[in-house]
Amino acid sequence: LFFNSQCFPRISCLLYQKPMVLSRLTSSYTDKKGSRLSMSKKVFLKGILILACTGLVSRIAGFFYRIFLSHAIGAEGLGLYQLILPLQGLMAALSYTGIQSALSRLIASRLALQEKKEAYFSLVTGIFAAVFFSAVTGFLLFRHADFFASTILKAPGTSDLLRLTAASIPLCAIHSCIDSYYYARKKASVPAAVQLSEQAVRIGATYILYLIFLSEGRPVTAMIAAGGSLAGEAAASLISLLMVSFHFGNHPVKEKTSVKIFPLIKDLFTLSFPISLNRILLTLLGSIEAVLIPQMLIRCGMTSSEALKIYGIFTGMALPLLLFPSTLTTSAAVMLMPSVARMDALGDQKQIRHVTDQTFFLCIFLGFLCGSGFFLFGPFLGTLLFHSKTAGTYIRYLSFICPFLYTNTMLASILQGLGRPGRCLIHSAAGILIRIFSVVFMIPAIGIRGYFYGIFLGELLLSLLHVKALKFSYRQAGDNRL
Repeated sequence: LFFNSQCFPRISCLLYQKPMVLSRLTSSYTDKKGSRLSMSKKVFLKGILILACTGLVSRIAGFFYRIFLSHAIGAEGLGLYQLILPLQGLMAALSYTGIQSALSRLIASRLALQEKKEAYFSLVTGIFAAVFFSAVTGFLLFRHADFFASTILKAPGTSDLLRLTAASIPLCAIHSCIDSYYYARKKASVPAAVQLSEQAVRIGATYILYLIFLSEGRPVTAMIAAGGSLAGEAAASLISLLMVSFHFGNHPVKEKTSVKIFPLIKDLFTLSFPISLNRILLTLLGSIEAVLIPQMLIRCGMTSSEALKIYGIFTGMALPLLLFPSTLTTSAAVMLMPSVARMDALGDQKQIRHVTDQTFFLCIFLGFLCGSGFFLFGPFLGTLLFHSKTAGTYIRYLSFICPFLYTNTMLASILQGLGRPGRCLIHSAAGILIRIFSVVFMIPAIGIRGYFYGIFLGELLLSLLHVKALKFSYRQAGDNRL
């Protein structure tokens, strides 16, 4: 699907930029071009298949996990737990998510140029930087949890949840950076194993905490979900460290060439800074959006408890079901970004355009197919799975965004692989601002339905902006087709 007989490096580009790398690249492509390209295609599709199957299993387990939580802690407790997730995402964006994405692109481009030692030191540098920044942000969140809960989230009951979340941030940074290394090498089996282990430990620990709370006669709250999440992150970090240690123990880097550390650090932070800024702004806007929704629902005439229940049904029941088919697109996007970075490093713009064309039309088709199913069977699924007619109604409303939602994931991944995170930042900010506008002005007037209109318009605008940016990129590269 993503590779064909035209996937060869543009040697003229490398003649000017990397004369020493030219001999290595030409020797690797001269003798067995067809077999190497066939191998690349098989590895790429194998990675997507592994991640898709893993994501499917994880989503199914997570789906029933959500059902269990909705019965164990109720819609209001689920709403409280969902309320802390945007703040957790903001802390992650401040500390390690930019480094994680930059590592995937940087390591992929280094490996494409046969610079294995630079790729290894990029990983080590990235892990140390991510752990340092995540430890600082986690400490600040733990220390000032009461302030964030009462002043920012307007929900004092979330302070203990935030403290548990703070402890999980450095752990998540470790396995996220290690996963990026394996994605860049197109070895999706290790991140897949880590993901399944994390999900299994999360669900198991949550259920054990649930039994402990019942046996002690304590009220079952969202603390069981936060505790299970912390246990899952700890297990994922431990497994990732063991796997990468075994990998480098069995495959030591034997290159004798020296590595210039400071240029390596400069490249890492040059790539990670715009990505981090992108994630910070988007997460900040998303956090504002999440905090405003219950408050605007109260202005619409609901009580505080009713507003949290509606928010919990929307974010904890309807939206996860809608995102269920995105397992395939998310898996492909994870593998696609380093692959596009490799092709960009080799100057193969024609193949990048070919990948974009097929990706776009496949995602649109998947979105229309899934959206039609959710529209027809949304009320039935809401009643069957969550025993909630309200959830079924929300699923039907959200079905219209499926084509754009699934497509945007892939297009954003291609733009980041091309080294244009700034474009993604501007586009995503525009989409979220539309949603915030709908929260502030439409929810008080017509209720939660106004937010659905905002989501639809935001995702539509995001798709149009991504397509326009890719067309501009190809025009600059001398290819006027999309």
